[in-house]
Amino acid sequence: MFGALGDPIRLSVLDELSGDQRCVCELQEALGIAPNLLSYHLRILREAGLVETSRRGRWVDYRLSDDAAAIVTAALPAPLAESTVVTA
Repeated sequence: MFGALGDPIRLSVLDELSGDQRCVCELQEALGIAPNLLSYHLRILREAGLVETSRRGRWVDYRLSDDAAAIVTAALPAPLAESTVVTA
């Protein structure tokens, strides 16, 4: 989990998705990185369960998973996880 969160580009992707779902083309424009690099980072976030996709015609939209906060909290050591308050 922390490997997925340990990269500044992936944190930027999560920040971009914190407001609403975004098309991959919007993410690429906002982050200014090459398409293949963005695809790599999105794959890491998908495999970690932090983002989900949906298809809209030929476009792919990304959004934070409903369980993203719970997944991150579960990865914390017990004392930290118990003191973490997650709000939806």
